[in-house]
Amino acid sequence: MIRQTDQRRGRPQEYSGPLTAAQIAAGMNAASKNAARLATDARLLLDAKRVPTAVALAALSIEESGKVSLLREFAIIQDDADLKQKWRRYRDHRSKNGKWILLDLVRDGARHLDALALTIERESEHTALLNSLKQLGLYTDCYGSAHWSEPDQVFSGDQAALDPYLVQLAELLVPKRETTVREIDLWIEHVKPVWGTPEMRFAVVRFQAVLLAEGLSDTTPAEMAAFLMIFTKAV
Repeated sequence: MIRQTDQRRGRPQEYSGPLTAAQIAAGMNAASKNAARLATDARLLLDAKRVPTAVALAALSIEESGKVSLLREFAIIQDDADLKQKWRRYRDHRSKNGKWILLDLVRDGARHLDALALTIERESEHTALLNSLKQLGLYTDCYGSAHWSEPDQVFSGDQAALDPYLVQLAELLVPKRETTVREIDLWIEHVKPVWGTPEMRFAVVRFQAVLLAEGLSDTTPAEMAAFLMIFTKAV
């Protein structure tokens, strides 16, 4: 139960300090579990043809999955300004939903890591679009020349093709393994010293090799290298 409350706002007080490896792993696992729950609920609603709410929950699931990679960055905090910036990104919806266009980027020819930068670009149009879809799936509002939007009307016609895609993608993005404290410690050991340098991608491959050797991942170093350097085939 959450006990600490911000009395001025009448809601739980948000923590914004540093995190230990154990706290980071716990946060990643909490986000993964919630992403899975939301994706399952989205699928149930989609099958029941409750499309607007299904889309909104799928968007929320994608955002929760996006927290996992963001939380990993807390293990490499550089200074107080960096810590503040990371908490700001963690609590910003658009900073966590960029991966929803990953499949489209690959199908359109993206192969190199640099071509996939849009998935982490907060100001890209697609982050605003997914955030809008989430809102449109839950609320009525007034747009244009005093036109009232209703969720059931928005998610019909041409828009309908996007509905199962978002739910399927939400399911795909849910992490398949729990994160251990050991994994975070290894990330700090191998990646933190070269964070933000050209050496980082090689350090990530070495990190993946250790994870595989210790039974903490099923992904091979070669598969990780392929992900980082080049996509050999479209999803």
